[in-house]
Amino acid sequence: MRRNFLIIHRYLGLVMAGFLLVAGLTGSLLVWNDELEAAINPTLFRVPQPEASSIAPYRIDPLELRQLVASHYPEAVVAALPLSRQEGKPLVFFLFSPPDPVTGKEAELAVDQVFVNPYTGAILGARKWGDIGQGLANLMPFIYRLHFSLALGDIGATLFGIVALLWTIDCVVGAYLTFPASRAGTSIRHWATRWWPSWKLRWHGGAYKRYFDLHRAGGLWPWAMLLMLAWSSVAFNMHYVYEPVMRAVFAHQPDEESLPKLANPRLIGKLDWTAARERGRELMAQAAAREGFTVESEEMLVHDAEHGMYRYIVRSSWDLRDQGGQTAIRFDADSGALLGLWLPSGAAAGDTVTSWLTALHMAAVWGLPFRIFVTLLGLAVASLSITGVYVWWRKRQGRMKQGLPATQPTRTQPTQGKIR
Repeated sequence: MRRNFLIIHRYLGLVMAGFLLVAGLTGSLLVWNDELEAAINPTLFRVPQPEASSIAPYRIDPLELRQLVASHYPEAVVAALPLSRQEGKPLVFFLFSPPDPVTGKEAELAVDQVFVNPYTGAILGARKWGDIGQGLANLMPFIYRLHFSLALGDIGATLFGIVALLWTIDCVVGAYLTFPASRAGTSIRHWATRWWPSWKLRWHGGAYKRYFDLHRAGGLWPWAMLLMLAWSSVAFNMHYVYEPVMRAVFAHQPDEESLPKLANPRLIGKLDWTAARERGRELMAQAAAREGFTVESEEMLVHDAEHGMYRYIVRSSWDLRDQGGQTAIRFDADSGALLGLWLPSGAAAGDTVTSWLTALHMAAVWGLPFRIFVTLLGLAVASLSITGVYVWWRKRQGRMKQGLPATQPTRTQPTQGKIR
């Protein structure tokens, strides 16, 4: 069995190595996405605060800024209204292409992200998110596309999802291969003593031993976090695999998939944006009193044309992330009738687990120390890919010299306790 697991781990590792190298390096950069965006694109992401005597902070209502953007880009739909206000930062609006009334297809927009000065209403600039052809303005979004899908769209996202699923399996297989061979009558303490060398590095004895130990111990020490990264990546890229598994184990709140879609999506509801914001505030206040949470700040109001509803999102005391919020109220875009409440934690175990997994994956909890840790974790993922390939190559060279089959271990290197 150990030999079979060794072969599985070896070839899974070779298949995944390039993907995980890219994911690890890009992920380490994305931990600092906001800071890097501001450094690369200061004219878009930094807004000088006006003097108190010249203009009152946030004098312009976001609803007015949305209307300004909509009039400036009449060919597009502004279906999301940012409500979060941060000093010295712009409001960012996303544009969507309306479907053709005959074909139902959506035209390609030249830009889909617009940055607006919240104090003056001036449009600071726009970009097509992720299009590296527009230059450095899209460097960080392009890095995100690499991290999520190798910048290959849906095909790349599916490939990364498959790799994430294989990675989840390989985390378990790799850990098993570090265990010492079982012996009859061995106590747990004695077994742990024999396992302890797998956690240590041998700095003397040549490059092969150093790389091997870096690979083995480097996979053991952060093992739980590596498993978290792997399974949460499945959640991001293969939700159709992740959700059935999680729903079979944990309870979940009703989500939007349970709501019927309109036969003909409506881009405008009977409730205009002003009325929708007020209705969202009213319903959220009622939910907070009923469920026992506190609303800390508004985040966004979104119109969902397919379901004919609005989604009012806030940051609440039940949100896990350091910034932003996911607490959401859904209500009918015509009648204002409540359609549902979604809470990131406290309501259903499955949603709480998913909220924790995604927040940990994105280094969105526990402040600066955890962001530094996740940065190092991304570099560790890249290092595991490099060291794993190196160990495989050295062992392959040894097998070739001894004239052994590709899957047979060399005589000089026993397989017990090894990752590859």
